[in-house]
Amino acid sequence: MAERLTDEKRKMIIADYAESGSYKATAKRFGVADNTVRRICRNEPEVSQKVAQKKAENTANMLSFMDSRKRKAQNVIDNCLDILPEKLEEASAAQVATVMGITIDKFLKSTDAGMDIPKILENMDTMADIVIHPVPNRDIADYE
Repeated sequence: MAERLTDEKRKMIIADYAESGSYKATAKRFGVADNTVRRICRNEPEVSQKVAQKKAENTANMLSFMDSRKRKAQNVIDNCLDILPEKLEEASAAQVATVMGITIDKFLKSTDAGMDIPKILENMDTMADIVIHPVPNRDIADYE
């Protein structure tokens, strides 16, 4: 028979779940089944509120971090785009296809094109132009 959880351990489980948002990770940390964590958390009405609050805090922190690193990311992208045409000349067909596939995929995911075929084609033309004619000191705001 499994040992009974103390109130202190239950509170620690609730606090850990509120922090991680993962039944499985919390269960692993405390050596209990994830169903046990789920049951404990469901019996505490404040847990879902705490989890939602923690997710909102984490999202705000990540967005703040990403915003603070935006310029560095733009510089890395510019450097890659600057050397890409030269590298593509030396690349195999498979390597070129891989680069274009990844580039187009990421570019389309960063837009709201969805399944709008004319918009997708316009974005592909824009991406191809960026790769063929890289512009130094490009600001990502030019393409937003």
